[in-house]
Amino acid sequence: MVHTYEKEGKLKDGSRVVLRPMVAEDREKLITFFQSLPREQRIFLRHDVTDPEVIRSWTEHIDYSRVFPLLALTGDRVVGDATLHRIPRGWKRHIGTVRVVVAADYHNRGLGILLVHEMVELATELGLEKLWAELPLSAPGAIAVFRKAGFSSKAVIEGLVKDLHGRSTDVVIMVCDVGTQYG
Repeated sequence: MVHTYEKEGKLKDGSRVVLRPMVAEDREKLITFFQSLPREQRIFLRHDVTDPEVIRSWTEHIDYSRVFPLLALTGDRVVGDATLHRIPRGWKRHIGTVRVVVAADYHNRGLGILLVHEMVELATELGLEKLWAELPLSAPGAIAVFRKAGFSSKAVIEGLVKDLHGRSTDVVIMVCDVGTQYG
């Protein structure tokens, strides 16, 4: 399924961003975006996004039915990236996993909540029943964003991941019942 939409979103300070699906031509913009993230923020990402080959792989193998990547742009600059990951078959076919990354200078401006809401709307359109997010317990701002979008904390797994200094860090599992929240 190919999504060819573009939306405009308004942030708390009145500025606007364009939301649209990632396309192959976004490679260089994505490399710039991910390399600009503070090291402390990148540690919680699943891939080494500073490696241009990782981004090349993403932009050359887009499959919107498995991973839907949504970008937030101001002009030609990527300032946010949200993805909805799906498993098309099996016991998790009704669940989507949401991941959101926002440029440091766009924190606390409402972009994170805008992106999470967009992922929930997309999940509704796709017939998903639940959304899942894993967040570092040490990121209360991110947790608050997901909570505002209808996610609730279901579990804390102590020491699941390692921070930049090799210390174990706790992860909170958050779930949104899409049908209840947005149905």
